Amino acid sequence: MNFQLIPAIDLREGAVVRLRQGDYARETRYAAAPLELAQSYRDAGARWLHVVDLDGARGGGFTQLALIERLARCGLSVQAGGGVRAAADVRRLLDAGAARVVVGSIAVRDPRLVMQWLDGFGAERLVLALDARREAGVWRLPTAGWTQTEQATLDARVSAYAATGACHLLCTDIARDGMLGGLNIDLYRHLATLASGMAVQASGGVRDLDDIRAARAAGAAGVILGRALLEGRFSLGEALAC
Repeated sequence: MNFQLIPAIDLREGAVVRLRQGDYARETRYAAAPLELAQSYRDAGARWLHVVDLDGARGGGFTQLALIERLARCGLSVQAGGGVRAAADVRRLLDAGAARVVVGSIAVRDPRLVMQWLDGFGAERLVLALDARREAGVWRLPTAGWTQTEQATLDARVSAYAATGACHLLCTDIARDGMLGGLNIDLYRHLATLASGMAVQASGGVRDLDDIRAARAAGAAGVILGRALLEGRFSLGEALAC
């Protein structure tokens, strides 16, 4: 399995942003235009791009189709999500050129429906975003842009999806997201065992090249790179070289 470094572009009101711990009130906006930023990542050697519509994630309804079409034509394979609630949303994103569609809230709330999508669209075309927050020793799965708490647990959902042949799992430790405090490596070691056979993408808190090396050693198939790249903690070229 090839280890992938996947730069991320989070979008809110058309701007490139990062949130701290998923909090919409703790937003940092960046001057870079989304398409130009994607092209810079492509030129530095990226093969994939992770795109999140934060407005859609909170309220439902993907709003970035035109941008996805442009990004998909710039030479990167795009995985995109935020606000995917129905099969029609998946189809629109695929038709817009996305190579993979990221499904989050609906994957927590309605696993039977998403399992149908895995069959209908193909497991390779879907990334299950089971982003977690540890509460009283249990990994819970907030939804709706991490603003609503669900009863489902990470372990239960991952085990169920792994048994159905799902291919891609993206898991963010919400407490670390956007904080530059380092990845939760213990979480990814746990997932490598729990979700054996699934390609796990680590996300949330990457601060330096050692985090990337540690994620790979822990069994992750890839790492999402957000704020650390945007703020120049290291370059994508340096990350690829390590």
